[in-house]
Amino acid sequence: MEASLKSVFSEFEGRQEDLIPLLQAVQTRLGYLPKDVLLEISSFIHIPESRVFGVATFYTQFRFSPAGKTHIMACRGTACHVRGAPRILKAFSDTLGILEGEATGDLEYSLETVACIGACGLAPCAMINDRVEGKLTPKKVRGFFRRRLKNEIKV
Repeated sequence: MEASLKSVFSEFEGRQEDLIPLLQAVQTRLGYLPKDVLLEISSFIHIPESRVFGVATFYTQFRFSPAGKTHIMACRGTACHVRGAPRILKAFSDTLGILEGEATGDLEYSLETVACIGACGLAPCAMINDRVEGKLTPKKVRGFFRRRLKNEIKV
């Protein structure tokens, strides 16, 4: 186990109740939950691997592959859906050449959908890292990446 994970594990007592907080702490540290770390968690809190995987896969907050340097969360809440969220998701997907839940090969970008980011007045919207982009259109999405390539936008 690497040193940074040892410090994460040291924050817990190894009780079964620690499972979700431990998963969250590991994901915060590493950015995702690698399979080998899930096995270490299983051993640390003395519960079967299947239960650790079951809990980790049940909650959408947990990720099993690394996120890109620029992480895009396309909102698919009701307001965004009504105002064209599927077209926005397709524009991101087509522009990046990846599907929802994937990252580009160079880990520059990753794309996921979320149930709601709480910016319904800006629908359709997405979060790009910590920044909310609202009233999106497919044209605005493509423009974002053109401006980003020209270093006109920092995220």
